[in-house]
Amino acid sequence: MAEGKSKRDCIGMNMKGGLTNNGFVQNEDILEKDLDPGSAANSPQYCTCILVPEEPGGRDIQPYAGMPKEVLFHFSRQARYRLPREILFWLIVASVLVLTGATIAIIAISPKCLDWWQEGPMYQIYPRSFKDSNEDGNGDLKGIQDKLDYITTLNTKTVWITAFYKSSLKDFRHGVENFREIDPIFGTMKDFENLVAAIHDKGLKLIIDFIPNHTSEKHDWFQLSRNRTGKYTDYYIWQNCLHENGTIIPPNNWLSVYGNSSWHLDEVRKQCYFHQFTKEQPDLNFHNPDVHEEIKEIIQFWLAKGVDGFSFESVKFLLEAKHLRDEAQVNATQILGTVTNYSQVYHDFTTTQVGMHDIVRSFRQTMDQHSSEPGRYRFMGTEAYGDTIDRTMMYYGLPFVQEADFPFNDFLTRLDTPSGNGVFQAITSWMEHMPEGKWPNWMIGGPDRARLTSRWGKEYVNIMNMLLFTLPGTPITYYGEEIGMGNILAPNLNESYNVDTLLSKSPMQWDNSSNAGFSEGSHTWLPTSSDYHTVNVDVQETQSTSALKLYQELSLLRVNELLLSRGWFCYLRTDNHSVVYTRELDGIDRILLVVLNFGASSQLNLKEMISNIPSRARIRLSTNSANKGSEVNTHAINLDKGEGLLLEYDTKELLHHQTEFRGRCFVSSRACYSSVLNVLHSLC
Repeated sequence: MAEGKSKRDCIGMNMKGGLTNNGFVQNEDILEKDLDPGSAANSPQYCTCILVPEEPGGRDIQPYAGMPKEVLFHFSRQARYRLPREILFWLIVASVLVLTGATIAIIAISPKCLDWWQEGPMYQIYPRSFKDSNEDGNGDLKGIQDKLDYITTLNTKTVWITAFYKSSLKDFRHGVENFREIDPIFGTMKDFENLVAAIHDKGLKLIIDFIPNHTSEKHDWFQLSRNRTGKYTDYYIWQNCLHENGTIIPPNNWLSVYGNSSWHLDEVRKQCYFHQFTKEQPDLNFHNPDVHEEIKEIIQFWLAKGVDGFSFESVKFLLEAKHLRDEAQVNATQILGTVTNYSQVYHDFTTTQVGMHDIVRSFRQTMDQHSSEPGRYRFMGTEAYGDTIDRTMMYYGLPFVQEADFPFNDFLTRLDTPSGNGVFQAITSWMEHMPEGKWPNWMIGGPDRARLTSRWGKEYVNIMNMLLFTLPGTPITYYGEEIGMGNILAPNLNESYNVDTLLSKSPMQWDNSSNAGFSEGSHTWLPTSSDYHTVNVDVQETQSTSALKLYQELSLLRVNELLLSRGWFCYLRTDNHSVVYTRELDGIDRILLVVLNFGASSQLNLKEMISNIPSRARIRLSTNSANKGSEVNTHAINLDKGEGLLLEYDTKELLHHQTEFRGRCFVSSRACYSSVLNVLHSLC
C-alpha cells in the first residue's frame, strides 16, 4: 500500500554477482566477478528502483547527504530550489551590468589625469655647477647622482639638466661637436646611463636640453660640408661673399645675436656661412630634408637611452628666408655701417619663419612614437625667450595639432625690479593668451638670467617661491633658488663666455666647508659666492625659518592640495605693492587666498575685495614662520615688505561662479570634486 503511494523512478541496470547500488559509488572501476562465466549472455536483467518516499501528510523528505545525482536532479527541478537559483543568477547578471555601467560612467565623466610633468615642480640643473665628484673643479653627472636624495626632499617630480654634449665650451656648451657624446668634463655615457637609472629608481623623470639650430664648427657635418662632401654639402647655409679692397661684404645685413654680421667667410670652402650666434656655431640648413632626418635620429637616440623629454632650445631660429633680403632697421635713418647691434634691426627674415612650427611639430611626432607605453609619455618644451606673448603661445600648437606641452615661461624672469603691477601683468598676460585647455608654467630664474636675489634682494626670495607654488601650472626652479643664492662678481676666465650670463652659474652651495661643499678639489671652475657660509643647504636644513624649509613646505602642499594642483585661479587686486588671488575648486567648500606684498609695509582690507569673506581667516603658510597656524582679521591685514600669506577660509560661495569675478578667473584643466565618492569629475 505504502509502496503504491510512493513515487517510483526505475533505472535499468545489469546486476552481476549480486552487487547492489547503494547510491554512493566509491570506485566505478571495481572488478565484477561473474558467477557463471559461461552464462553471460543469459544473465537476467533487473530494474533497480530508487524510491523517494513521502513524509506523512504528503510532504517530500528533504535532500540527504550522499544522494545520487538522479535524486539530486529530482529535487533540483522543484520550484523551491529552482527559483532561488534563478533569482541569484539574474542578480549576478544585473550586478555585473550595473558595475560595468558605473565604470563606463566614471570614466566618461572623469577629467584627464595630470601627467608627470604637471604633477610637481621641475628642478633645473646647470651640471658644471651642481656637484663635483672627481675633484677637478667641474660639476659632473656623478655629482648629480650623488645629490638625488636631496632633490627628492624638494618634492620635485622632474630633473631638468642643461646641455652636456661634447662641445668646445663656446656659449656655454651650445656649440655641440657631437650630439651623441657626453663631454668628458661631465663623465662618460656609462655615467649618464647610471644617472638615468638612478633618477627613475627615485620615481623621478629626466628632461634634457637639445639645441637643433646649430652645431660647432668642429662637428663632422661641418667639416664635410666645407669640403663639399656628398649630401653634407648643403647641411649648412652657404652663400658667396663679395671682396672689395680686402674687405668681405656679406650677402645682406643680417646680424648675429651677439652683434656684427651673422656671415663668416670660410677659408676652405671660400664661401660665407650663416650663424645666428657666434661664428663658432654655424646654423644648420633646415630647408634640407637630410638635416631633418639627422635630428630625428638624434632625438630617437636619447629617447632610447631613457630620457623622458626635451627642452628644445633656440627653435625660433630654425629657419631663415631663402630670398636673403635685408632686414629693416629699427632706426631707418641710422647709417648702414653703424648697424651692428642685434636690437637695431627687425628680425623678420631670420626668426619664426613660415614652416618653423612644422619642424617643431615633427619633433613632437618623433617623440609621440616613443610615448605609446603606459606611463612613458615623452615631454616636450620649447625655449622662446624674448618672444612676444602672442608668438610664444604659438608653440602650444593648434586645437587639433599638438606641438609643445608648453613653451617655457620666462616673463617673470624679465622683471628687474619688484612690483605688484609687474608681477600681475606677467601672470595675467600668460593666462589670458594661453589656448583653452593648455597648461601654464612659471620660473623666476635660469642659466641666462640674473638670480632673483641679485635682481630684487634677499627679502623677496620667500614671497616669489610662494608665488611660484600657488599659481596654476608647473613651477620650475633653477638650482640654488630654493636657498636664495645670488649672482657672483664677474670672474676672469680663459674661456670664451658671455660674462653677463655667467654670474648666475656659480657652484651650488651645499655647506660651509671649503668650496661650499661643491668640490673637494683645490679650485673650482667658477668662484663660490661670498655668502656661502650662511646661505647653504646644510645650514638651512636645520633652521625652521629658512628659505629652504618654506620651499619644502610649499612644494609638498602643491603636490597634495587639490585647490593648488587642479583649482581655479581668480585674481582680486593688484597695485604697485600687492597681488591678491584665490585658488578654489567646485565641490570643496573652502578657498585658499594668497596675499603677496611687493612694496613697502601696508594694510589690506580683504572685505573690500570679497564681500562675503568671514572676519577671520586661517594662515596656512606664511613667509614669516611665526604666523603659521594663527588667524588674521580679514578687515585689516598688516604686511611687511616682501611678506606673503597663504590664507584659508570656509565658504560655499566660490568666486568663479559670481558674475563680478568671472572675467578674472581661469582654469587649465576643469574638474570638480565629489566628497561622497572622493573622486574628481567633469560634470561641473
